[in-house]
Amino acid sequence: MSHKNSQSKNKTSIGKRLLSKNIVPAAVLIAVVCATVTIVHWPALSAKVLSFDDSQYFTDNVLVQNPGWTSAKRFLTEVLKPSTVRGYYQPLAMISLMFDYALGGRENNLLPFHRTSLILHVANTALIIVLLYLLFGQIWVAVGVGLLFGVHPMTVEPIPWVGERKTLLAAFFSLWSLVLYVYPRVTGHKSRVTGFYIGSLIAYLLALMSKPTSTPLPAAMLLIDYWPLRRLDRRAVFEKIPFFSLGAVSGVITYLSQSLAGSVISPGKFGPWRIPLILCHNIIFYLYKMVWPVKLSSHYPFPEPLNLSQPMVLAGVVGTCILIALLVLSFRWTRAALTGWLIFFVMIFPTMQSLRFSDVIASDKFVYLPSAGLLMILAAFLVWLCKNRLRFVSILAAAIIILCASGEAVATRRYLVYWRDSMDLCRHMLELAPNAAPLHRMMGNRLNSQNRFEEAISHHKEALRLAPGWAMAYNSLGAAYGGLGRYEEAIQAYKDAIRLKPDYAEAYYNLGVSCSKLGRDAEAVQFYKQAIAINPDYADAYYNLGVSYGKLGRMQEEIESYKKAVGIKPNHSGAYYNLGCCYSELGRPEEAIQAYTQAIRMKPDYAEAYYNLGNTYYEVGSKKKAIELYKQAIKIKPDLADAHYNLGAAYLAVGDSNSALEEYKTLKTLDVERANKLLKLIGK
Repeated sequence: MSHKNSQSKNKTSIGKRLLSKNIVPAAVLIAVVCATVTIVHWPALSAKVLSFDDSQYFTDNVLVQNPGWTSAKRFLTEVLKPSTVRGYYQPLAMISLMFDYALGGRENNLLPFHRTSLILHVANTALIIVLLYLLFGQIWVAVGVGLLFGVHPMTVEPIPWVGERKTLLAAFFSLWSLVLYVYPRVTGHKSRVTGFYIGSLIAYLLALMSKPTSTPLPAAMLLIDYWPLRRLDRRAVFEKIPFFSLGAVSGVITYLSQSLAGSVISPGKFGPWRIPLILCHNIIFYLYKMVWPVKLSSHYPFPEPLNLSQPMVLAGVVGTCILIALLVLSFRWTRAALTGWLIFFVMIFPTMQSLRFSDVIASDKFVYLPSAGLLMILAAFLVWLCKNRLRFVSILAAAIIILCASGEAVATRRYLVYWRDSMDLCRHMLELAPNAAPLHRMMGNRLNSQNRFEEAISHHKEALRLAPGWAMAYNSLGAAYGGLGRYEEAIQAYKDAIRLKPDYAEAYYNLGVSCSKLGRDAEAVQFYKQAIAINPDYADAYYNLGVSYGKLGRMQEEIESYKKAVGIKPNHSGAYYNLGCCYSELGRPEEAIQAYTQAIRMKPDYAEAYYNLGNTYYEVGSKKKAIELYKQAIKIKPDLADAHYNLGAAYLAVGDSNSALEEYKTLKTLDVERANKLLKLIGK
């Protein structure tokens, strides 16, 4: 029998197994693995970490925080220069975060984000198993290798890190693309090839729209055609043309958008040996971390110096030379090792820092999808090991997989401990990389959020010592000074940030806040306007612009600023509240009621809004309604003396002097002067 006929027979037998009763136990095994992966990663659901870029992906992203078709349209149409995310085109990732926000995801409730991410990771584990089953036809091998992927500690990072939704989503669509591509080719469904091909192409497009690191997938497909499909010919190459065309377009868009974001450093800026040294370092670094996943971090800084005097760089060069030699030698016996490694290398290459776009040399998340190539090598080895061998060999292999998976699960749980909150993660990363400026800034920002400003200042200054001329560190330093009321020093820090980065909208905004704190609202107005000129969607800048206009007595401009703030950020309760105050002052009660009501809708525990709404209803003669609102304000904020006084007066207005007297008794413990005033109204 010819080799070609043997291949055809093997594919047909695999197809029969896939469509036979074996599908039920296969589904059960996949479900067991998915349940295990869910249990191991379960603590990620309670993680409270806000990591490096979560501000632009979530906490400060006005489009994510305004779910709807308008936001989705902007994510889809802002191709070369996304307005809310610095960097490349990733609309599907942003839309998925927008959906989670609509489901209740907030800064103090990250569960909806983590839940979706965990579901995606579990789904990716199932897709890995299906892909390996299709390629090698052994469900137990596919399940075992898929389990090792699903519980591996290096898969932790994208789940609790909100901004890394893109990694999980891109992997999800990429794996679907591979499964749809492989399925008809191993099952012999020639009549359905076109449909699966179109599905695979669409899935690839969706992957690119999630994260462009999926770009090399067509090259990985060609390698899979070579091995294990063994169908690499002119037709296989020709059918990849649409895939490569999409990838080329995506690559151009990604480069241009990253360049416009100012975060791409070309290789020419460094010496000719930098790229080979980085590639060698990363090849061995990733293999080492996958085999021995200890001291994992979200920040692996560039080794200093980046030359052969650095032990990790030297180990990378020597290790890479040995690895390549072994892979070439293995080709005499099998295609698996070299081809699987090439799949890994091709898929991870866009993140290998040939074009520097990040301040880290490597990252756990970068290996998430490319690891499929190494999993194929392991699956092929296990199939060979168990084929025509003694039964105890298969049992031994299964025992080793279970033992390794158990060790991985323990390591994953231990690593997840650091993701409980931002401070724990910062401390962990700083222990591993004490001279990393971004980590000091991140720690400083976390301390800023806890009002520990003196400690924060020391970290921000350390960040500037390690990275002089870093605008973002100056901005964070200014925030710490501002927290201590040292506004002149804060202003100088913000001006330093703007000097280094003239289009720094946040620094202009913060500069306006500091000037306003010093009573220099005319200056503040100009700085807020500058921030808005750079970022027209800056809702908080419009809000504070309105506040400054109010202090300057320019009420009409104040109102217009608040309107623009809520137009951009409809859940801005403060802007609605201030609008209500303006309308009340202008004697426009109906508009005031609408504004206060919106403020309460956005912030149900807004005691002052209930109080002012009560005042407005009282003024228009709705005394009973006013009483209800005063009570609600007091329920939320029992020490709100103004609400107690006005409630007492409202009771008198409806003839309930006994209730008014009760309010007087309460008010005596809060504000004696106001209590006596109420007592005079009561007439006792």
